[in-house]
Amino acid sequence: MAASTATVLTVTATGCVTVHGEREVIPSATKAEADRALQDFLTAYNKAEKAYDPALDAARVTGPLGAINQAGLKSRGAQKPGGNPKQVPLELTDAKYSIPKKAGWPRWFVADTKSNRRGDLRWVLVFTKGSKDQLWEASYLNLVAPDKMPELKKDKDGWAEPVAVNSSALAVAPKNLGKEYTTYLKSGGDTFAPGDHTSTWKAFRDKNTKRRGIAVQYIDEPKNDGAFAPVGLRTQDGGAMVFFSTHHYEKQTAAKGVNLTVEPDVKPLLTGEVKQSVMLERVSNQVVVDPAGTGKVTFLSRIQGLTGAKGE
Repeated sequence: MAASTATVLTVTATGCVTVHGEREVIPSATKAEADRALQDFLTAYNKAEKAYDPALDAARVTGPLGAINQAGLKSRGAQKPGGNPKQVPLELTDAKYSIPKKAGWPRWFVADTKSNRRGDLRWVLVFTKGSKDQLWEASYLNLVAPDKMPELKKDKDGWAEPVAVNSSALAVAPKNLGKEYTTYLKSGGDTFAPGDHTSTWKAFRDKNTKRRGIAVQYIDEPKNDGAFAPVGLRTQDGGAMVFFSTHHYEKQTAAKGVNLTVEPDVKPLLTGEVKQSVMLERVSNQVVVDPAGTGKVTFLSRIQGLTGAKGE
């Protein structure tokens, strides 16, 4: 996947590029391939979740979802070595696929599914494949309310249209969403519409830096490499639904005489010894509606997970 960074979103509806010697613009997958990819992911995911063993689905996840999934399984496995005897297997049904036509590799598609968890929220996944010899892997997962899902543009044969990573027709080019988001979390601005993942989260973090006896610092970075690269599909109104990822660090430093509490979920991912401070590392994946022309970017969903911790 390392070679895929610059090519994920480079094909427009009216042209193509040469990637690994391929020039033809074709669907990234057939519906049968998409169905198989979803079922293979689901089988591996349920096995890994039951055993709390990240090795059991490592070949079926990548990118931000892979980072979150693998760290989460490692943490839970350390706390419960016997696995999860009360597991209710995840079911994903009513799958609706949005498969873009594009040239070369990597190829990817979006699966919008109904699950037996989280009420009526749809599980929206991005599957990606770096070459014909690789397996399909789930790279993004977000939970979206059905009435919030935008209507995607499809051609007469039902294929979706990818958006260029550097598109100037959108309020924010997809390749810049991570940078704009991390800048917003630090300094604010009017790039994003207010909501749980923008104004509310920023207000919480700003307040959290002033905890009694503990200083909290945040460092946020865009994450655009390889399987973490943004991907997006054109919507009917000319905008785009874009998935992108970010990296977040939270450093907690205790005043003299104050002890830091390390939560059970953190301990299995911890390196070093917590004496005065701990650095928590998280990966976040999000999906937004990026309007055509000008306007505010609106969040549809965001999922983040702890992926590491370091004590000092």
